[in-house]
Amino acid sequence: MGLTKFLSCTAIAAVLLAGQASAETIHLAAGGSGKQVDHLRAVLNEYEKASGDTVVLVPLPASSSEQFSQFKLWLAAGNSEIDIYRTDVIWAPQLANHFVDLTDVAKDVVKDFLPSTIAGQTVNGHLIALPFSGDAPALYYRKDLLEKYGKSVPQTWSELEATASEIMEKERAAGKPDMWGLVFQGNAYEGLTCNALEWIASNGGGNIIEKDGKVSINNEKAAAALDRAAGWVGKISPPGVLAYKEEESRGVWQLGNAVFMRNWLYAYAPGQGAESPIKDHFDAAPLPKGDGPEATSVSALGGWNLAVSKYSQHPEAAEKLALFLTKAEQQKKRAIDLTLLPTLTALYDDKDIVAAQPIIARWKDVFLSAAPRPAAATKLKYNEASSLFWGAVHDTLAKDGSAADNLEELEAKLADLEGGSW
Repeated sequence: MGLTKFLSCTAIAAVLLAGQASAETIHLAAGGSGKQVDHLRAVLNEYEKASGDTVVLVPLPASSSEQFSQFKLWLAAGNSEIDIYRTDVIWAPQLANHFVDLTDVAKDVVKDFLPSTIAGQTVNGHLIALPFSGDAPALYYRKDLLEKYGKSVPQTWSELEATASEIMEKERAAGKPDMWGLVFQGNAYEGLTCNALEWIASNGGGNIIEKDGKVSINNEKAAAALDRAAGWVGKISPPGVLAYKEEESRGVWQLGNAVFMRNWLYAYAPGQGAESPIKDHFDAAPLPKGDGPEATSVSALGGWNLAVSKYSQHPEAAEKLALFLTKAEQQKKRAIDLTLLPTLTALYDDKDIVAAQPIIARWKDVFLSAAPRPAAATKLKYNEASSLFWGAVHDTLAKDGSAADNLEELEAKLADLEGGSW
């Protein structure tokens, strides 16, 4: 072998070895529906080829409540194996001390995000997560059935109740015994907090716990809203709704067995899938409002973010991946393929997104006006407060006590939890 050829081979080997030495293995913990996880895995495969890093996707249950419990355990133990956590919008105040401050890392791109998404992940002046996707729920409706029976999209919960009942009964009489009027997330978990907050706030019953920390849940309007919802169970909603989370609701809906569904925007894309029984037969509208002068349409604020663990052994590689996954190209893919709301302002006017998923542009104002859950007011105690709330709501839906009695008891429990200060 000539000297020149030997040097060339040696040089190539050195480059390969250097690349191998610099490669990192990053663990990303993220939940979601099957399609969302598959989509993320495909993107990570592309990232691995381009970066040389290996990304291990640590699967989690779709339930945000179960994810939060697992995250708390890992972070409390200083787990160094998980480098990036996909976090819910409500977790920032509770988990901030465990995450890297990304302010400097994101200084060149932070201006491109919707200001509210950055503000929601900023704790004590530290940006503790990059906004991955936004979310706000919708009232999904069978437009073919509304047209068939000469009905309009309900603007109030009373209208929804009446329309759902009438169409359900007529469809059952026409030979569809499995038809229901409305499905939603009635299980005892964080999703029920979102649903119930929407019912209560849209009827002028407050925000459970207000911005100043005052517990406001024990009031007549809140009780009336919950009693109304309890009246749906077994009438326009299946008894099994008390065990439904997002995917159970979507399953009933997408099979064509519900007139209306309350769910997050992600459900739009699979509903329009090639093999979906309801493809082209449905649409989505903002949630109904309550009755009376104080009534308004209220959507709970949702969304996901990427936080880098303080205990990561590969923080720089993790930060690089978080930046990549929140870039416009990746958010655009998620918007088109999964109907996940972008957190980058410019994407709401992107012509490809508007053409493929026009609902994205329609949902910008709904997302920006969505009601936050009282995580900021309750700080480190939010999860406990929400658990007490969804427990009281679930009892009411299950006819285990009246809403008035359950909310009075809830108020006392929240006062004990507050202990004079959140």
